[in-house]
Amino acid sequence: MRKLLLLRSTRLLVLLASGAMAREGKEHAPNERTLILSEHPRSEASKVYVGGRISTVLRFEKPCDPERTKMLGWEGHFEPLLCGGRSVVLYPLRDLTPEDRFMLMVTLTDGTEIPFMVTAHRQTYFDREIDQQVNVFANREGYDAVLSSLYRALDSERELREENERHRKEENSVDHAYATLLANGEVKQAPFRPKKTILLKDGDTTVVVELFSGKEKGKAAVLVTLTNAYSNEPWRLGEARLTSDLTPRTAKPFALRMNQAEIAPGTTGRIAVVADKSAFASGQGFADLTLEIFRADGSQQVAVSLDHSLAIE
Repeated sequence: MRKLLLLRSTRLLVLLASGAMAREGKEHAPNERTLILSEHPRSEASKVYVGGRISTVLRFEKPCDPERTKMLGWEGHFEPLLCGGRSVVLYPLRDLTPEDRFMLMVTLTDGTEIPFMVTAHRQTYFDREIDQQVNVFANREGYDAVLSSLYRALDSERELREENERHRKEENSVDHAYATLLANGEVKQAPFRPKKTILLKDGDTTVVVELFSGKEKGKAAVLVTLTNAYSNEPWRLGEARLTSDLTPRTAKPFALRMNQAEIAPGTTGRIAVVADKSAFASGQGFADLTLEIFRADGSQQVAVSLDHSLAIE
């Protein structure tokens, strides 16, 4: 019975604590902000706005010195100051009043002293705001560098996410499946019929371009067979473009597959492109397209015109 009462008491405490946090969430709006010291008067300590039973973290560019980081008169109002690494943590035992002022001196390991005035929440038109985290920078250059690194990381994450999503869609794409068949030399297995063959010669590289129309209306395809006669350098794909011949020229969607990542000297590789009828559509009906293929060094390797009849005849 005693264990049951203790268990119930524990659950009650958890519920009460959750309720208190919910109420505090309504009363206060924790936020993260950036403080750039060079943009504030040297003679004035920057303010930090705190709320009862909510931690406020100060983050610095360099490590802090715990022995020389102090707050005056904290006893009875705050838990002991936590200072470690590049962070200082403040935890008020209860809400402060607007008249409360506590001087905090943070000393970095290089000897730099940074004063702060710790006070009650800041009243805004909509809410009472407290600082959940304050990122402290000595000057704008340091802040911009960190912000630039953050944006680069976010851009890389976004590009990776988009690339993964593109690959996921390609796995289920009919056009990419057809392009894979052509690139692997399984032309008879693909639903296309040959329409035209073009032989190109570019220095040490021999290119055969085959144009196909769909056995059923709605698709067009190009198979590029490339023999690399370079003596010591592999051929790598740089970029492929499919654009309308109208003005202004606009990029069109297509599926592309290669049977190998690069074409070694003295060997042959294949690049297959499949376009849907919708790629040929324009405001005037249907328009011809131009397929361009570029090497990794930026040089154009192939430029061939695709008549819209390939996809709609």
